Amino acid sequence: MIKPFSIDIPQSTLDDLATRLANSRLPAPLPGDDWDTGVPVSWLAELVDYWRTQYDWRKAEAELNAYPQFTTTIDGQQIHFLHVKSAEPDALPLVLTHGWPGSIVEFLDLIGPLTDPVAYGGDAADAFHLVIPSLPGFGFSGPVSEGGWTRARIGRTWAELMARLGYDRYGVQGGDIGGAVSPEVARAAKDKVVGVHTNGGPSLPPYPLDDEELKSLTPLEQDRIGRIGTFMQEEFGYIAIQSTRPQALAYGLTDSPVGQLAWIMDKFRAWTHPATTLPEEIISRDRLLTNVMLYWLTGTAGSSAYVGYAQDRAWGAPQENSGVPTAVLVLAHDVAIRRYAEREHTITRWTDVDHGGHFAALEVPDLLISDVREFFRTLR
Repeated sequence: MIKPFSIDIPQSTLDDLATRLANSRLPAPLPGDDWDTGVPVSWLAELVDYWRTQYDWRKAEAELNAYPQFTTTIDGQQIHFLHVKSAEPDALPLVLTHGWPGSIVEFLDLIGPLTDPVAYGGDAADAFHLVIPSLPGFGFSGPVSEGGWTRARIGRTWAELMARLGYDRYGVQGGDIGGAVSPEVARAAKDKVVGVHTNGGPSLPPYPLDDEELKSLTPLEQDRIGRIGTFMQEEFGYIAIQSTRPQALAYGLTDSPVGQLAWIMDKFRAWTHPATTLPEEIISRDRLLTNVMLYWLTGTAGSSAYVGYAQDRAWGAPQENSGVPTAVLVLAHDVAIRRYAEREHTITRWTDVDHGGHFAALEVPDLLISDVREFFRTLR
């Protein structure tokens, strides 16, 4: 059964948040108070003040509620999703899947251009019906009551969701976790998925590589392997915590809005491009805070970490090739390498770009929209 859904956060919940923000206790700055040791206290204090005094959740809530939302239960789990139909009769259904620490908020700027391309200077032939689910354990699809929510299981769940909606021919798109889930939908429904589009890559390169293998790579590919090495040395800590002790982490993030904000902002600073630029200079403060609010209001810090990183497959473990045509948009922050992706995906379009970061839909929406349109034109 599919039920209509509308976000309606009690005022008491918002009042509680305001009180917590007003009474927040920030740590003393570490030497230098810079991003090398985490989110700087001076920067976060200003953002907390903006959240408390200027950010308007009711405005954000209304923006989200302007789109049709629904819930359904699949495999024992509540799944929340936006379902925005195009007025164009030949529109192609498309599933958009977010990642961590993102949410359905990532795709708000894509909805208009993808469902109504003519209104945005595009061609009616490029129209899509959009299905935008919240990952299990994230936002209003959370929390989870059982384990085992691997990418493959989520892929099967999305295939079932599309079947319930009556779609027997559709595309899939995603980045981060969504970039790994999207190929799994194709594996689960090879006869229904016409194309897979990912930003960042549908799979990670093997790591580490021996010297001989490294020498065979292009300079661009060597740079990507080098950045994987830097990530493993300098940034892997959050994965180690979230994949092994998500509940221990959840106490702090669920009880402290400042803690939740800092944990997510650390990644937005590191993964937007260029990393030397403050996040709010790339993505608006209001959009950043609305994304954080979906974690805070639903208390899903723990379940999103649990689903996002407690997976059953090792780095680089081989996957079946579904045979479904796959496009990859690799932005400047990303590390995907075509020769390795082709081992388990049927790559028919590969685009390397020298700008943009991990959050394509938020950072370079026009570029993502253009790439999605061009890829699916030949598959409709």
